[in-house]
This record gives sequence, C-alpha cells and structure tokens, in this order.
Amino acid sequence: MDGNSTKRLTPRAVAVLAAIALLGSTGAGYAEQSQERVDLAAETTATEAAPAGPVFTPSDEAEFAEAFNAFDEPVEPAIPDHAVDITTIEPAAPPLSTSLGSGIASYYGRRFHGRRTANGERFDMNAMTAAHKTLPFGTRVRVTNPRSGQSVVVRINDRGPFTPGRTIDLSRAAATEIGLIRRGHGNVELELLD
Repeated sequence: MDGNSTKRLTPRAVAVLAAIALLGSTGAGYAEQSQERVDLAAETTATEAAPAGPVFTPSDEAEFAEAFNAFDEPVEPAIPDHAVDITTIEPAAPPLSTSLGSGIASYYGRRFHGRRTANGERFDMNAMTAAHKTLPFGTRVRVTNPRSGQSVVVRINDRGPFTPGRTIDLSRAAATEIGLIRRGHGNVELELLD
C-alpha cells in the first residue's frame, strides 16, 4: 500500500474504532446501572418484607375447628332513635284520581289544527289535549275507553264540545290512542288526576 491509500482509510478506521469504543463504554455503563438497580430493588424488598411489629406464629396446640368457633348469639347493632325502619316503608302510591263519571267523547283534528284554543295556545291535533266545558285549563284527565280498556291522559286547554250530549272533545292523537277515530265518538270514563 502506498501512503495515499492509508490516508483514505484512516478516517473510516477512526470512525469504526470510535463506534466500538462508544458502544463498549455505553454497554459497560448500562450493565453497571442495571446491577445497581437490581441491588437497590433487593434491598427495598428486604426492608418492606420485614414486619414492623411482632410476627404471628400459630400455636401447635390450637385446633383448626376451635379457631373458627361460631358465636352463640349474633350481636344486634344498636339502632339510634332517629333511624328509619326500611321494612315498614311502602312503595309510592300511583297518582290519586277522582272519578268524573262517564260520558260521550268525540275528537277534533285537522280542521282546527293551528287555531287558537280558549286558553290562548295553538291547537295541535298531535298533542294529548282536550276540550271540556267546565274543568280548569291545565287539568289532567284520564280518559278510558271501556270497550277496549285503553286509556290516555290529556290536558284541558280548550272549551267544548258544543254538540249536545257530548262531554269531552279529544285531540286526534288522544282519540287514536283509545280507538275512537273509526266511530268518531264513543262512551268513555273520565278520571280527574291530582
């Protein structure tokens, strides 16, 4: 080899030697750090495993069954005077209702949809509302069709019906719920909900 080729290889050789030296020292340093961590973990485990107080050692004389004897009588907890006995609580009662008797119900729908009702709101044939001659606005009434057993709760928001012999005018949606659409009217039972 001539002097020129040595000069060309020297930078490569230097780079390879530097990499080997760097990896070798890094690997050795890593190994030392890992060993230190293992030693520290072993010391920590040894100190945590050592109990702070006296160590329990079971007696050879004790029998297994004697160690788990049942109590003769269970201990009843002391109940304070302000405590509530939940065994005496009854479930909530359904809403109270007062029968208004029976009558003839009819319905009104598309022809009056969007017009003002007697209480000032717009009539919506798809809402659960009704018209009654005397009940206050906002009163909730359960209307039951005795033929089908179906019932619906409506809110009074209008006055009527103005046809003689009719008791209540339901919205189209309420009449559909209890099956009055086909006949147009029918006998119903009314209950005032509190």
